[in-house]
Amino acid sequence: MKKLLIYLKNYRIQCFLAPLFKMLEAVFELFVPLVIAYLIDHITASDAQGDNSFVLKCFVILIVLGIVGLISSCTAQFFAAKAATGFSRDLRHDLFKHLINLSYSEIDDLGTSTMITRMTADVNTVQNGVNMFLRLFLRSPFIVAGAVVMAFTIDVKAALLFLVIVAVLFITVGLIMKANIPMLKKVQSGLDGILGLTREDLSGARVIRAFNVEERRQDEFEEANGALAGTQLKAGYISGLLNPLTYVIINLAIVMLISIGNIQVSKGALTTGGVVALYNYMSQILLELIKFANLIVTINRALASANRISDVFEITGADASSASVDTPAALRDSGEKYILEFDDVSLRYMEGADEALSNISFAVKEGETIGIIGGTGSGKSSLINMIPGFYKATSGTVYVDGQDIKTMDDDTLRGLVGVVPQKAVLFAGTIGDNLKWGNKDASDEDMEEAVRLSVAEDVVKTKGGLGADIEQGGRNLSGGQRQRLTIARALVKKPRILILDDSSSALDNMTDRTLRDNIKKLDYKPTVFIVSQRSASVRDADRIIVLEDGMMAGIGTHTELMKNCDVYREIYESQFGKEMDETPERRAK
Repeated sequence: MKKLLIYLKNYRIQCFLAPLFKMLEAVFELFVPLVIAYLIDHITASDAQGDNSFVLKCFVILIVLGIVGLISSCTAQFFAAKAATGFSRDLRHDLFKHLINLSYSEIDDLGTSTMITRMTADVNTVQNGVNMFLRLFLRSPFIVAGAVVMAFTIDVKAALLFLVIVAVLFITVGLIMKANIPMLKKVQSGLDGILGLTREDLSGARVIRAFNVEERRQDEFEEANGALAGTQLKAGYISGLLNPLTYVIINLAIVMLISIGNIQVSKGALTTGGVVALYNYMSQILLELIKFANLIVTINRALASANRISDVFEITGADASSASVDTPAALRDSGEKYILEFDDVSLRYMEGADEALSNISFAVKEGETIGIIGGTGSGKSSLINMIPGFYKATSGTVYVDGQDIKTMDDDTLRGLVGVVPQKAVLFAGTIGDNLKWGNKDASDEDMEEAVRLSVAEDVVKTKGGLGADIEQGGRNLSGGQRQRLTIARALVKKPRILILDDSSSALDNMTDRTLRDNIKKLDYKPTVFIVSQRSASVRDADRIIVLEDGMMAGIGTHTELMKNCDVYREIYESQFGKEMDETPERRAK
């Protein structure tokens, strides 16, 4: 929590004024029982019969105390709410900024449901804790201490009872909180699990129905939900003891107080109004201790949430290995200029895990088209995601334009690269809005040209032009339509390196072929990486990289690989058969 207090630095005035006005409210509240005591004593006095002026004055004083106390309370609430909402706004902004800049591996490790929980429920819990703390952390102890002091001004013997009761109440509340707080933390962790399970089931609802496992998933959810409910009930049982026990203690104290008061009144050491005032002070202590106990619960919840948020901020995104600034061997040994080089690169997503890529080395000239093919899990997406720095090399170095990407600014690096991800993702807005993610200054002509090159003209025309609305996630488009628009978005950027990560899987062969022909005809000649499961999509590439179990099984042209790479030949023949082994030269004839 201490690390998050920096977000209150812009609200120092509010953090000072909120408890100050709450203290003022408490002061006025402590005077009310005294005024009532004077009023009762005056009314019961034999010589006060018919004197209404004093009663009226007391009545006016009570009204003034009530109004001023209300104004102080509302003012305190205003400043506390302003500080708490400002705190949560700034915290949420920085947390989102931090999350959006994490590497792919760090995002994978955290999980989407965890990030959503931190951004929403945890931030709201901390906000509520800040609000409650500013309002009550001084007020409740001040009321308790003030009531004891006031009791001493009325009667010392009765006030000693106050000290004993306050000590007993503090011990009772402390024991309940000690047992309850660990359970509340466990409840918070259980809520994280429920959120993750819910998100998984809702996002995979179609798969669940397709395999007819609704009842099984419902049972699994019910089991997790039941466990959470059981923990909540246990926590509720313990916290439920708070009010009955404190009320029993206070009521016993009130009985003792009245007994002591009766004795003191009979001796003439205490007035009837004094007994009433003592009773009111005892009631104030009860109410404030209950509020203070609830404040402790709220603060502990806030601290648990704050610690989880702090854990996210501690993920610094540091590289797995130190950056090297040496010139790569291929650049030293050759006079040619390479746009990209992998120099003995290996990748491990998490410490202790198996390597996703091992000892990858190749160099690419500007303007080349490189195909990447391999079986499922061979490391194709892992390899191309290292080019824009989404994943950092565990060992070895990736060079873009002759510079180690670990020494490059992310904006500079990703400004060179246009990525069409495996999963086509669009955002709520218009088609034009989505295309401008590639270039915010793109003209309509630029976007229309990108649409033409991506073979998406029919999509835009059918939907009503560049101003047509796209729903969240592009759910009002088919898979193929989304893929073509995401390709258009990358082409609007006019990147030097264009990555197509299996981005034509939902396209028919004719559209896929047209798309590849259009990219070849681009006037600015980007370096293109085509990742695909289909041999037809990569066989015309200048070179093809073949991956198997995270290692390079071969690199070369289609013809060379058909002769020298068993893995590539097996992939090709499994899709086309031996009799369809056509080289580009034979197709040209």
